[in-house]
Amino acid sequence: MSDEDDDRLRKQLSRQIRQLRTPRTRGVLGLLVTGGTAGLLLTVPLIAGAYLGRWLDEQAAGYSFRWTINLILLGLAVGIYNVYRFFKEHGQ
Repeated sequence: MSDEDDDRLRKQLSRQIRQLRTPRTRGVLGLLVTGGTAGLLLTVPLIAGAYLGRWLDEQAAGYSFRWTINLILLGLAVGIYNVYRFFKEHGQ
């Protein structure tokens, strides 16, 4: 074998090893699981912020929705960050 053949074989083996180490979601079920996880990571902080904000607004005198709006926006930001981290870690 020549040095060129050795280099080509090493590159091919390293590519195959990287492919084996990379987790992949396959098929419709894998896409549903990934999409469901991303959806939960986005909506749970959003809904929690809405409920907490509504409760805080009810504690204040008079009608107010300041806490609700602010905590919904905070929940949305946290949810987007969660989804970003999820896809960054799982390489989707």
